Parts: sequence; C-alpha cells; structure tokens
Amino acid sequence: MYNQFKSISLSHRNATLAIREQLALNEAEAKSMMLRLKDFFDVSDVLVVSTCNRTEIYYSASTDLNEEIIKMLLIQKGVSDLESFKAYFERFSKGENAVQHLFQVATGLQSQVVGDMQIPNQIKHAYQWSADLNMAGPFLHRLLHTIFFANKRVAQETFFRDGAASISYAAVELLEGLMPNPKVLIVGLGEIGADVCRNLAQKATTEVTIVNRSRDKSDKLAEELGFRVADFSDIEAEISRADIIVSSIVRDEPFFSKEMMVRLRGMSFKYFIDLSVPRSVSPEVEEIPGVMLYTIDSIRSKADEALHRRLDAVPHVREIIDEAVLEFNDWSKEMIVSPTIQKLKGALEQIRKEELTRFTKNLSDSELEKVERITTSMMQKILKLPVLQLKAACKRGEAETLIDVLNDLFNLEKQSEKH
Repeated sequence: MYNQFKSISLSHRNATLAIREQLALNEAEAKSMMLRLKDFFDVSDVLVVSTCNRTEIYYSASTDLNEEIIKMLLIQKGVSDLESFKAYFERFSKGENAVQHLFQVATGLQSQVVGDMQIPNQIKHAYQWSADLNMAGPFLHRLLHTIFFANKRVAQETFFRDGAASISYAAVELLEGLMPNPKVLIVGLGEIGADVCRNLAQKATTEVTIVNRSRDKSDKLAEELGFRVADFSDIEAEISRADIIVSSIVRDEPFFSKEMMVRLRGMSFKYFIDLSVPRSVSPEVEEIPGVMLYTIDSIRSKADEALHRRLDAVPHVREIIDEAVLEFNDWSKEMIVSPTIQKLKGALEQIRKEELTRFTKNLSDSELEKVERITTSMMQKILKLPVLQLKAACKRGEAETLIDVLNDLFNLEKQSEKH
C-alpha cells in the first residue's frame, strides 16, 4: 500500500493566484471529485486538500493515475486549455515522496507563510470529507493520525507556530487585541485585503463589512465568507458605523484624511489599520480626538520577528517529521505481513477447534472452559515468536522470505481457501 500512494499538487510555488482560484474546490466539489475518482478508477485512501494556496489530490492505486486525475480535475472545473494548465502541477508517483510531501504541507513547511496555523485544520477538514465518503482506509487513517501527532509535537516543542508571520494575519492579531467583538470595515480587496478577510472569517465573534470599488469582487468574497457588503459610495456612513477600519486600497495619496474625520464629527472611538503602500490613511487623522492609526511598518516588524523565529525552528520541525515518517514506514512495512499473521492465526485456531471437538465430548462445562483457556493460551504463546520474527524481518527488508517459509510450513494458502 505504501508504494501505491501518490499525489498531484497545484500550489503557490508554481501557479499564480489567478490560476489557483480557477482550480479551488469547495467541500461539495471536493466530495464530488472523490466520488468520480471512485467511479472511474480503482483507488482507495483518497484525500482532497483545497485552500487558497493549493489544490491537491492524494490516493492509493496500483497504477500511476496522476495524468488522468489532473485531466479530470481540469474538466470538472471547466478548463478548456488542458495542456497549458498541466504544467502548473507537481506529480508525486512514489509513495515515499507523496507521504513526505503531505507531512510538509500539513505542518506548514510548504505554506506561503511558513508555519501557517490554519493548515492543520484544513487537513483535518479534508480528512473528514474522506471519512464521510468511506474513502479513508487503514493506511490513510494511520498516516493522518501520525501527521496530527507530529503537528502536536511541533506546536509543543518549537516556535514554529508562534506569532503572526504574515502581514494579513498580524493585522488580524492586532485587531483582536484592540477591543472585544468589534465592528470591522475592510476597504479594498486586493491580495492583502482578501487575506485579511479570510483570516477574519475564522473569528466568529467579529462583525465584518467589506467595501471595494468593484462591487462584483466584494459580492463574490462576501458570499464565500458570509460577510456584509456595502457600496463604496456609502463609505463615510460605513466609517461612522465601524469600530475598526482596515484599509488596503491602492492610490497615490491618502484616501482617509483629517478633513473626512472632521466631517464625521460626533463619531465613536476609531482605529485605523493602514496596510497600503503608498499609505491610504493620512497620519493627520490622529489629530482628531478618539482616532488611532496603525501603519504597515509596525505590523510588518511584528510579522518579520515572528517569521524569523519560525525559520529558526525549521530544522527541529524537519527532525520531528523525519521521526514520524520513520515510525509510519515501520508500520507500513508491518502491513505487508499482517495477512500472513492472520492466516497463521486462523490455521492454528482451526487445528485447536478440531482437536477440542475430538477430545472434549465428555467434559463438563467447567472442565471445557479450563481446556479452552489452556489451549488458547498455548496457541498465543506459539504464535508470539513467529509474529515477532515477521515484524523484525520487515524492518530488515527480509519479510518476503519468512512469509514464504511460513506459507510452506503451515500450507497457509490451502488452509485459507479451505477455511
């Protein structure tokens, strides 16, 4: 099973946001994709991961289906120029490479913002989708739980999850500390503004309104995240209504000025978070009583500091991943001998039952119970050494020889057919 595990990956490393947006999958689309894979191909252990930075499909199959799955994904998403889009995908055809890649994605080593704290939850959602459709077998269950345990170690033993290492996440972290349950106005939905919105979507207690010059863009994002939308023409009314204004609009001179704040006299206390370059909020707004301004420089310094801590922790994270992968590899190798162990147990149990039937006809219930316990215990002790030897042979890469010996000694194939 280990050698049959494969994956395809489209991510920020090879594709622009415009490309990634076209191939992103929501929950319904991801589940639909999994069901189509099951209908068309002989696959198991299917995992579909889709975030703003990546769309990936993991699966187990005896043959390499990467090209077919890429084509199926592109067709499902309505892409007509298949050949040019294929170039954006990474392909992992060897089990060890696919497993290593999933570990790195799930821990945040492959994230656009190193150590992204959202990725573990996104992987858990993808795993739940697989479980919902009964497409997660023993291999995937064990792999994901090994990854989750490694993630727990990363959080406990390193600084890899500490602090906000992106501008957008640092802005949200700052925003959360300003006041409880604020009314937030997001102005401008470029890449940073949209990222702020997606990070805020995780905060259920925050009321968010989004404003953009292009209403189509704000409507689309609001539908995705469940936010309120306002027209750009109503911006001053929305400022009056909001507690915190996050601006990432692009223009040559400040949009939010002291004069605007004077016009809105009588308003409540306001915080401005300016993420624009050049600045979109004039420093003079702080001359108005009750108005405070945070600029991108102060936010970036916090993000840079957190990023340096995370990068310093990368070697330790890789050590944790290597240990977890080694443990998973040992388990995967033992999976190879599991059928032989079960056949051996079945063969010995059959012999035990047949002999008990022959010699226990005249025993009382209490005597029969004692004989059952004695013979079961004997069988378990007889089995112990072959099972340990099989598992040790797995680690040495010599399992196949021992499997053949046991099959010949106990005629396991015939016993299994007979049983």
